Amino acid sequence: MTALTQTQSSARAMLTANAEPTQYLTFMLAGEVFALGILAVKEIIEYHSLTVVPMMPDCVRGVINLRGAVVPVMDLLARFGRTSSEVTKRTCIVIVEVLTAEQESQVIGVIVDAVNEVLDIAPSDIEPAPAFGARIRTDFIHGMGKVKGKFVILLDADHVLSMDEITQLAQAPAQASALALN
Repeated sequence: MTALTQTQSSARAMLTANAEPTQYLTFMLAGEVFALGILAVKEIIEYHSLTVVPMMPDCVRGVINLRGAVVPVMDLLARFGRTSSEVTKRTCIVIVEVLTAEQESQVIGVIVDAVNEVLDIAPSDIEPAPAFGARIRTDFIHGMGKVKGKFVILLDADHVLSMDEITQLAQAPAQASALALN
């Protein structure tokens, strides 16, 4: 190891040691534990009927009326390309605020199987996202939090809930249909 590399490693270790733990809301999806940074979470509400909007991507299940505001509701399992879970009495909608590409805030509901708890995870207990083997896109993962000897998948809310990307997904089939007609 060179002197510069050792200095950088030491500086990173000191920053990590001095950094405050970050709080994450943990929840269940298809038997796996995921988490979102608590600062992005606005509230948790009981799952109730959604208004379906035609021609939306599969991962957008519909919209809800949240105190007069229309909020799109996303099914994370469908976003990950997996089969949706059954709705049970523990199913919730987590209301999350994310930033768009234009740095504007967007409120989105996320369907989860069950909400677990809020955990403090120190930066030293967060490993980088695996390069392979994960069943979701690695750019959706902020990191892997080590909690009580197990890993919690820490999601990057701004990427996984990107309405810009979802809009592009919705437009792709329409554009393909238009090309096929020509």
